[in-house]
Amino acid sequence: MTLTRRALLATGAALAFLPATARAQDLAASRALVDRLVAEVNAVIASGQPEDRMIRQFAAIFQAYADAPTIARYSLGADARAASADQIQRYTQAFSTYVARKYGSRFREFIGGRVEVESARAVPNGIEVTTTAIFQNQAPFRVDFWVSEATGRPLFFNIVIEGVNMLLSERAEIQAMLDQRGGDLDRLIADLSRM
Repeated sequence: MTLTRRALLATGAALAFLPATARAQDLAASRALVDRLVAEVNAVIASGQPEDRMIRQFAAIFQAYADAPTIARYSLGADARAASADQIQRYTQAFSTYVARKYGSRFREFIGGRVEVESARAVPNGIEVTTTAIFQNQAPFRVDFWVSEATGRPLFFNIVIEGVNMLLSERAEIQAMLDQRGGDLDRLIADLSRM
């Protein structure tokens, strides 16, 4: 591909519109966030508590470290623009609880293993913090946390596990659930609250 002046200007203009917080974000703060998150996950894994209690703790960790409003709004896609402020607020709460339970239950798969923070690097929309999940009798695998300070403090807004992007997966799942309910966001909110 030949780099044209027009392409170069378009790229420069796109970069100029990135949030200042993302451009100036502190690598150390993002890595520290994931270090704390991983330390809490590892402590729960090693605790030997009953599984249902561990899941509740994993869900609380998710809610403490995730930018739930950003994840929730992204999962709605274009439907978020048509939703009222009240619907967005109720959806964000229902979605946050649903996702926290869902990923909290997935963390139980980490029992007997550990997660190690490897590195952090700036990317256009924030900081990517790379970790490695290590399990007994299994090959280690990569888990990337995408962190942003758009809320005023570092929070992760995406997790990529061996190339599987949480934001895209959740958007596809939520869109399918919304389609099953004939596009009725209020029904989806009620159902997510019960899941």
